[in-house]
Amino acid sequence: MKSKNLNIIESLIFLSSQPLKQEDLNVVYEGQSEVPNLDEIVVLLNKRYTDFSYHIKAVSGGYVFATKEEYEPFISKIYPLKKLTLSKASLEVLAIIAYKQPISRQEIEEIRGVDCKGLIKNLLLKNLIKIQGREDSIGKSLLYHTSEGYLNHFGLKDISEMPKMSEISDLDN
Repeated sequence: MKSKNLNIIESLIFLSSQPLKQEDLNVVYEGQSEVPNLDEIVVLLNKRYTDFSYHIKAVSGGYVFATKEEYEPFISKIYPLKKLTLSKASLEVLAIIAYKQPISRQEIEEIRGVDCKGLIKNLLLKNLIKIQGREDSIGKSLLYHTSEGYLNHFGLKDISEMPKMSEISDLDN
């Protein structure tokens, strides 16, 4: 692997405001005979960073620079984490969507027992959920999914990294 490709991709990850994805590299290397594999490059770059305070982390189907967790207590004393404030009701709706997706507003309201229109609108505005299709049933209700913003905010590579329901219920014991 050419070190120039490593440096190019390292700089792209460093400067990108969103997780860098393979399709971004395809654009950067368009017209060239070989497009580097982002996953392989990240492994090589992270080997460079073994003794560094940061690494490249998989988030939302792409990669970002992140400080290693062991340094968070020191960093947070000067740079507090940006807090996303959500009401308890919004968190409930977000959790329902995350675990039941795809799900319609009517299904969410059946679970919660109250109207959720405003809460869903708020979650859409905060880019934590997205509309992804419609039901096949009469009325063609919108279906909601978590978004890349959700994955980014919670530092998840993909939705499979969320704790399983059984793991959560074990916490009650």
